[in-house]
Amino acid sequence: MALPGEFALIARHFRPLAEDVPGALALADDAALLDPPPGRTLVLAADAMIAGVHFLPEDPPGTIGRKLLRVNLSDLAAMGADPLGYLMTTALPPDMTPDWLDAFARGLKEDQRGFGCGLLGGDTVSTPGPLALSLTVVGSVAPGRALTRAGAREGDLVWVSGTIGDGALGLLALTDRLPALAEADRAALAERYRLPRPRLALGRRLFGLATACLDVSDGLVQDLGHLCRAAGLSAELDAALVPLSAAARAAIAVDPALFARCLTGGDDYELVFTAPGTAAGTLERLAAETGIPLARIGRMIPAIGTEVRVLRDGTELPLERTGWSHIP
Repeated sequence: MALPGEFALIARHFRPLAEDVPGALALADDAALLDPPPGRTLVLAADAMIAGVHFLPEDPPGTIGRKLLRVNLSDLAAMGADPLGYLMTTALPPDMTPDWLDAFARGLKEDQRGFGCGLLGGDTVSTPGPLALSLTVVGSVAPGRALTRAGAREGDLVWVSGTIGDGALGLLALTDRLPALAEADRAALAERYRLPRPRLALGRRLFGLATACLDVSDGLVQDLGHLCRAAGLSAELDAALVPLSAAARAAIAVDPALFARCLTGGDDYELVFTAPGTAAGTLERLAAETGIPLARIGRMIPAIGTEVRVLRDGTELPLERTGWSHIP
């Protein structure tokens, strides 16, 4: 079935996403109105996703919509911010169908309810392909309380939330590159690739504890390197302390080379942050309160020429790359 015209498409698929957002003006105007909560600073972030690059064209459309929103919410989590709403641009190829857009919008609606934000506006255009999606999320944080990449100090401990490597291995599972892995493990990894978990509840609790923070989107080693550059330091990680899921451990047991992919593959959307050693007890209690596991995986050290060094039993682990680059 062919798509309706632009305005009928917006009315059917996207206007319902804005119905609980007064400033969206029912998507009837060219811009939205947004009043920041009193005494708060706006936080804005944008991410784009392209079919065949950031998701598989055959992925369920509902999970594509949810992933689009979640990867942007992860940027807010890394700054300790709360979501307010989002703007979205969709560039639709000729083979797009109303059924696909219905499912895409349902996925967005589900996550809007869960994360407390709604559609403010955006743009809908056509493209010869592939499908391209872009989302700009708007959040807020108390003035002076935003977490940033800068601020790590020598001797700070390096922490990470959740588990690392599931997203990268999930892509392998979905593209039939983990044939020896049990079906249940492949399914668990695929779910983590398709549906990242933005750590908003954790991010908003890290102010005063973390000295620097960002989310792991392009690979743990590469993203931690951003914190190192901002501080003029290096980091030393203990491979044995990097948290892995049971499914990731099963995959590595079959092919040990996959551990390096866990460190550098990206699509984790966990938070990596630095904190002084005196904060360790508080962070352990915070993990228990939020239900989000936190693992201490290394330490910030004086600059040694290499931003991030990964050690296994005291020996540096060679890595062919540090992470994903959008522009080689």
